[in-house]
Amino acid sequence: MKDIVKREVSMSRKPAVRVAAFAMAAAIPAAGLALLAPTAVAAEPAPAGTLKWETCAKVANGWDEFTRGDTKAECATLSVPLDHARPDGRKINIAVSRLKAADPAKRRGVVVTNPGGPGGSGITLPLAFPGSELAPLAAEYDIIGFDPRGVGYSDKLKCSRLPQDTEDPPSSFTDKQKAKFRSDQRAAYYKRCAEKDIDFARQLTTASIAKDVDAIRVALGEKKISYYGISWGTALGAAYRSLFGGNLDRMLLDSVMPARFDLKAIDHDTDAASENRFNDFTSWIARYDSVYQFGATAAEVRTALFALRDQLASAPRVIGSGQSQIVIDGEAVTRLMLAPRGLWSRWAKDLATIRDGDVPDFARQTEAKAAAAAEKAGRDPRFGFDERFEYGNDFQNHAVVCNEGLNSRDFETIWKDWQERKRLYPAAGGIAHFASRCTGWPLPVQPWNLKQNTSSLQLVGHSYESVTPLPWALSMRKKIGGALLTVEDDVHGSLMDLPCAAKAVTYFREGKVSNESCPGAPIPTPDTGARLSAAERATGNPLPAEAALRPYQPAGLSFARG
Repeated sequence: MKDIVKREVSMSRKPAVRVAAFAMAAAIPAAGLALLAPTAVAAEPAPAGTLKWETCAKVANGWDEFTRGDTKAECATLSVPLDHARPDGRKINIAVSRLKAADPAKRRGVVVTNPGGPGGSGITLPLAFPGSELAPLAAEYDIIGFDPRGVGYSDKLKCSRLPQDTEDPPSSFTDKQKAKFRSDQRAAYYKRCAEKDIDFARQLTTASIAKDVDAIRVALGEKKISYYGISWGTALGAAYRSLFGGNLDRMLLDSVMPARFDLKAIDHDTDAASENRFNDFTSWIARYDSVYQFGATAAEVRTALFALRDQLASAPRVIGSGQSQIVIDGEAVTRLMLAPRGLWSRWAKDLATIRDGDVPDFARQTEAKAAAAAEKAGRDPRFGFDERFEYGNDFQNHAVVCNEGLNSRDFETIWKDWQERKRLYPAAGGIAHFASRCTGWPLPVQPWNLKQNTSSLQLVGHSYESVTPLPWALSMRKKIGGALLTVEDDVHGSLMDLPCAAKAVTYFREGKVSNESCPGAPIPTPDTGARLSAAERATGNPLPAEAALRPYQPAGLSFARG
């Protein structure tokens, strides 16, 4: 398997793991991934149809560190065809995890899970269930996680960036010239990476991963599986249901992707929803003017925030130096302005701190994490379960989006649309940038082919969400069927943290779907702050509640940089 990470079975280190899916650039992600000394022998890949389970803490590099000492989860490796249309052809390895039902006497079957992406690791997601409102499912089902092909402990392409891949455009360039420079730079990198193993890159699709899920079902010895997916994991679930509806018992999809993977439409929908939330945020800040002092009306707050953004766009503030350097510029202010409701108190405080010339909390945290990452950066990686854990894989994300995304790949067309979105949405316009990503991608589009069938399906949408706006759930219901439960919040993938999750438990137990609505995550006051999600508690990694599970958009892909 040329240029695919191959397994070394002579030694094992324990990889770092996280339960959340890949975060957008709006999040401030944890930067360091620790390695432990080699202590065990790695799991051998299982042939199709079998799984050899071993304790994850024994074979997976960093499991104990990033799961707070979990010893219950089991890990295995499954061999699957690279191209499922050629079952006797080249094989790749998929990493799978299992958290056995806590009450074997009540065991109902298995729930396969995916937290989102594409490009995100999913192997630790089962550990979020026992500490969440979905704990009853962990008692009655084996909860299955896995790293999709191209990610984490599963086989993947490894690509090194060359100096020209990270160069900044000349400062004399216009905004459009800088954008074209970055577009060409990005295209050259991903094209070079894909061409290292074009056959592997071609098979990084939602449909291929759905077929891997069915291979996992077979290897588990299950006639039918249930499924729980969040964010991009809902697209994966919809693809699985379209291909293998007869192999499904129950399926719940939280924070649903659109039925058509149109990148231009996705960008417009995301910007529009973000603009609406910004308007709500300004009203909330005005309500607490005695705390934040941006103004007593939404209009005053809006004016003050735009002025702060313009000021830092013209004169960015630099904190720290070297690899731990943080730049607070106009784009950073925009990210804070578009805070999800659960972070309003935290990010309003950061905005006020920036205005007053001090260092905001997010910058202090990021600086410390970047310094820790720099200290550990030189260590040698291993492979498979020996591999240093990766939270997500940038190339896999890019490949899946560009292999399937419907959109022009012409820079001029994309630039014109980006400018139009900036005009339509003064606060959020241009913040979404799926459409700008696929210029120069060397492979043709393989569109989704979602279908109706009669298998059980519960969709979950969130009324005020911007990551996967509620209209997307409506479009998916129209396309493939199912019932739609509406959660009254804006928190991406929040169902497992809400009392409303009782409806999900009932659904998995009895097959009873819901078309009702239910209360969501509350909006904090300046005193209450933000709470941790079950995913964050499971790993001890307090990521922003919404950003932790949103579809991945790597930093630096927006036209706004430069």
